[in-house]
Amino acid sequence: MEEKSMEEKKETEKDNREAEKGNEEVEEPKSELRYDPSSDDWVVIASGRAKRPELFKKEEKKIERGDVGSSCPFCVFENVKNAVTSFENGREVGAITKNWTAVSIPNKFPAFTPADNLNEKLDNELYMSMDAVGYHEVVITRDHYKSIGQMSSSQASEVFKLYRKRYLALKDKKNVNYISIFHNHGSESGASVVHPHSQIITTPIVDMDLKRNLFNTKHYYENKQSCMYCDMSKEEVKDGRRVVYENDSFLVICPFASKAAFQIVVSPKKHLSYFEEITDTDTELLGDAFGKALSLLYDKLNNPSYNFYLHTAPCDGENYDYYHWHWTIVPKTSIWGGFELGARMEVSTIEPEKAAEYLRESDN
Repeated sequence: MEEKSMEEKKETEKDNREAEKGNEEVEEPKSELRYDPSSDDWVVIASGRAKRPELFKKEEKKIERGDVGSSCPFCVFENVKNAVTSFENGREVGAITKNWTAVSIPNKFPAFTPADNLNEKLDNELYMSMDAVGYHEVVITRDHYKSIGQMSSSQASEVFKLYRKRYLALKDKKNVNYISIFHNHGSESGASVVHPHSQIITTPIVDMDLKRNLFNTKHYYENKQSCMYCDMSKEEVKDGRRVVYENDSFLVICPFASKAAFQIVVSPKKHLSYFEEITDTDTELLGDAFGKALSLLYDKLNNPSYNFYLHTAPCDGENYDYYHWHWTIVPKTSIWGGFELGARMEVSTIEPEKAAEYLRESDN
């Protein structure tokens, strides 16, 4: 028998190694439960079902434009001239002008309406009800085609100045204990009008999700003598993997226990409990940070639908100095199934570390 050449021996050894490798069990990635100390929620980071970041991109589609001009209710001057607050290029103006750039108007179909009495009543030993007393406003920006993610920093900051102005105007009114500011972008988010707009709703009761945040952050402060959110921000900056963007005053992260793929939180670096106390300088920097976060989602995920909302200390007269206000942006990257609804435990199919890295990556 002829002896094998050196090349043949190498080839045989390579084949043997490949065969052995093929027989080895491939360890499947394990999903992970992550705990959010601010809400007491657990979320599932389903690595076993994980997608590559680019797979979250929406299919290329014609951008929703809706009716514009005389057909759009928010483009028509007659529909916004009853504005309670109006801005023109970052400057508040007493009466709305034809050159308005942002306004807040009463909602034509309010979920809450002003009244002196709540008319609380017990229907039986179990059920209690009261009138939905409060204020419901719509914050509208002028450009039909530009969402906050496509605005300049100064244009975006005008929106936050208007939010602050309306918050200050509403917080001391009767039966106003909590003010919700939120924005729905895209049909999948629940937006019924394409023209960019936000909503402000005041209620006599405090949102239960915020109540949990308040309870947990107060307990943390009493035990640690420090703010939970400040400590989390320090850890995020130190770790770096979940940081998407930061400027002098604000930090933008994909949180450790993200409740949805590409969830983003925008929070002030310094300890601030009450959003309405934000300075003009910080509204500029908030416009920069928020605009950056939304423009990254727009570019990287092909303009997904999303919701964003504010969590800030209630305006019920209690002391909440231990709390830390922040904005949360939740892209509509999936639909809840029975597990999420039944167990109240969200499932995300991408690690927030990978989501943040993908958003940070330059396309150049």
